[in-house]
Amino acid sequence: MTTVQRAHGATARPHRGSGPHPSRHATPRPWRPWRAPAAGLLLLIHAGAAGVLGLWWANTDRITGLDGWLTNAGRITGLLAGYACAVLLALMARVPVIDRTVGSDRLARWHAMGGRYTVSLVIAHTMFVIWGYSVTSGTSVVDQTTTLVLDYPDMLMAAIGMLLFVLVGVVSAQAARRRVSYETWYYLHFCTYLAVFLAFFHQLAYGADFLASPVARTVWYGLYFTVAALLAWFRFLSPVRRALRHRLRVAEVHQEAPGVVSVYLSGRHLHALGAKSGQFFRWRFLTAGMWWTANPYSLSAPPNERYLRITVKASGGHSAALGRISPGTRVWAEGPYGAFTAARQTSPHVLLLAGGVGITPLRTLFETLPGTVTLVYYARSAHDLALRHELDEIAATRGASVHYAVDGIDGPAIPLTGDALGELVADLPGHDVYLCGPPGMTSAARAALRDAGVPRHRVHHETFAF
Repeated sequence: MTTVQRAHGATARPHRGSGPHPSRHATPRPWRPWRAPAAGLLLLIHAGAAGVLGLWWANTDRITGLDGWLTNAGRITGLLAGYACAVLLALMARVPVIDRTVGSDRLARWHAMGGRYTVSLVIAHTMFVIWGYSVTSGTSVVDQTTTLVLDYPDMLMAAIGMLLFVLVGVVSAQAARRRVSYETWYYLHFCTYLAVFLAFFHQLAYGADFLASPVARTVWYGLYFTVAALLAWFRFLSPVRRALRHRLRVAEVHQEAPGVVSVYLSGRHLHALGAKSGQFFRWRFLTAGMWWTANPYSLSAPPNERYLRITVKASGGHSAALGRISPGTRVWAEGPYGAFTAARQTSPHVLLLAGGVGITPLRTLFETLPGTVTLVYYARSAHDLALRHELDEIAATRGASVHYAVDGIDGPAIPLTGDALGELVADLPGHDVYLCGPPGMTSAARAALRDAGVPRHRVHHETFAF
């Protein structure tokens, strides 16, 4: 078992490399407690769903016969599916006030869960409507399907939209995601926009609830047009506007550890980006083989007016190519995103748990969080301790503690257990814990913190896994 540790007052090493230097050093802001806003957003979403059910109730007098029950089941599932589509798109519109308070990973989890519900509702709506119409007309399900799709205006487009929804749902399933690249998954999700567009018109053309209520029809148009406007601005127009204003370019690429590089980016008016320590951008490097995709990478140094920095481990084609990128390459940055910031802090005592390249956002928080801060950094070997020289310098400057846990014959030097962490950090349940690392490490850390008695609301974690 190997342990490499350095604590209060460690001797600082100078920064290597000739490019821009990490800040010397950002002043931690005064501590104040954070309150989660996620419950309010969830309440709003559920209130909207209740309103949709109320619309069906207000336009339904009496249900009789099998065909009536089936058709009304189709109406309910159709209304909920239409509402869910709008909610799904709104959650992924990257509206800054929502993203920075609720958190990108939480929004992504809601989106994934809502996507499963939406696909199920779309399929149920289709089946109930076809079955109900076939009972009413006395025809077979196959004949009724053919009639609806081919003879009713807008229904062919709706059928194509339904198939696209199912396709995206299949690709998003956990088993399928392991077999596709991030870039493939990312661009296939644009099919969702097309699916919603194709399915939208049949809702108003055949939905009894909208035909009976001009007010409901107007509200439905307003809902979809609002979501479309949010998507157009925050997903497409705003990134272009920011690119033209800030003119980001690669200033320098510096190797930090085997397979790990830091990319320094310079530009104009960087303070106007409003970035905070712990946040990330989606970076699009305008060079051959990389311009067509935007990948999420965290800032690995507190943002300042001179440069931004990301530190990336080569784990795929895009991340590996960053080690070979040329200075001067133009960059588009979408963001900043994420709520993994000092705003989540609820206690003046903080533990940072990093695994591998998960050190990148925690390095910025180690420098800037107020109060008493302890960092524990897990890595495979001493050579894999990226940014170690900077961490030592920060610890020495602010009198913080940093512990390096390197894998040995018997596992990590500091076991990732509740007992080990409790012995290392006094009064661990009274600490906020910021956690970032690979999935296996973060799962083990969550279990260890639970065993140590750390309240769930004090464990802060944000992931960009797709």
